[in-house]
Amino acid sequence: MLTRAAFAFAAATLAIGPCDPTSVPPKDLAGTWGGENAALMADDTSAHIHIGCTYGNIHQQIVPDADGRFDLPGEHNITAHPVDRGILHPARFRGQVSGGDMTLTITLTDTTVTLGPVVLVYGKEPRMGPCPICRRGTRDE
Repeated sequence: MLTRAAFAFAAATLAIGPCDPTSVPPKDLAGTWGGENAALMADDTSAHIHIGCTYGNIHQQIVPDADGRFDLPGEHNITAHPVDRGILHPARFRGQVSGGDMTLTITLTDTTVTLGPVVLVYGKEPRMGPCPICRRGTRDE
């Protein structure tokens, strides 16, 4: 037989749902997301992304849908290192956020190049290996 405390806990759990925050995507993705040879730095107006020795930009806020998915246009440079040729290709940035994890794939829309998928973790310092990384949205910072 349930005690009053156990009954109250069970009722509260049913009322507010599970305690696992990883099933709910965050509404605000601003901050640094890091992974192995990958990074995403976002704010409330844009995002700057690195996968390996490449970089790209999304020129709007990333707002996931109710399932944590997003699909946004942007541009990406796949010839950024060791000599940046400055060629920005139109790209689609597709991903899914679940709690503090993001899976991201970049597809250049004018070529057959696809980067990823990569897994990024919110607040994790990116581990870029031999490739340089930007700290705040532009390559020269």
